Parts: sequence; structure tokens; C-alpha cells
Amino acid sequence: MAKTKIVDVITVAVPVADQDRALKFYTDVLGFEKRMEAEFGGGMKWIEVAPAGSTATIALPPLGEVKPGVDTGIRLATDDATADHKALGAAGVDTDPEVLRFPGAPPMFSFRDPDGNTLYVVERG
Repeated sequence: MAKTKIVDVITVAVPVADQDRALKFYTDVLGFEKRMEAEFGGGMKWIEVAPAGSTATIALPPLGEVKPGVDTGIRLATDDATADHKALGAAGVDTDPEVLRFPGAPPMFSFRDPDGNTLYVVERG
């Protein structure tokens, strides 16, 4: 079995149809910081966002051949899932109807960004 020297996840890409709209959602609605915005030819940009203090980022590449509206599997940590669920719902974000609470698991819920990509918010324990 091969072993690598991989030690961390630094960026997860979430393809988006409109980078400006996605950037506004992640920064204005979720409160993330813009960490990078670089032109890479043909009017294309590489944009990365992250919660303050996070070492991992979410990249918002243009669609290209990829379709939006996927279950990204991305989990975002929070100290209060109920408060975040309420805040995102109030902002018009498509969230689960309620915070999920299972025995032995932290409170969590999912939401969809403007392109239909599903992300999860999980309360730290």
C-alpha cells in the first residue's frame, strides 16, 4: 500500500455558473473572506474564499465542462448550528427545513449555494 506525504486539505473546488454572484454569496451571506482572485487567461478567474482563520479554502472556478448542483461533501464547522440555520434561512438561502439532530452526532444541516451546490454546516463538539 502506497503512503504519501499528504498532510492536509487546502482547497476544494465548487464549480459555479457566475463567479461574481458566487463570490457575493460566500462573502456577503456566509461571511467568508476572499483569499485570492487571479486572472488566468480568456477572461477566466481563479477565486478562493474561506472563513476567517481557516487554513482550507473553497475555490469558485467557472463551470467549463462541469455541471453545478452537486453534493460537494464539504462540511463547514460552526459553534451554533441552530443560529446559522436561522441566519441563512432569513437571508433567503435554500436550507434543510430544520437542523438535524441524531444520537451520537453533532447538530448539522445542509444548504445550497446559488448554483445548487450542497454544503453542510456541522456544530463543533
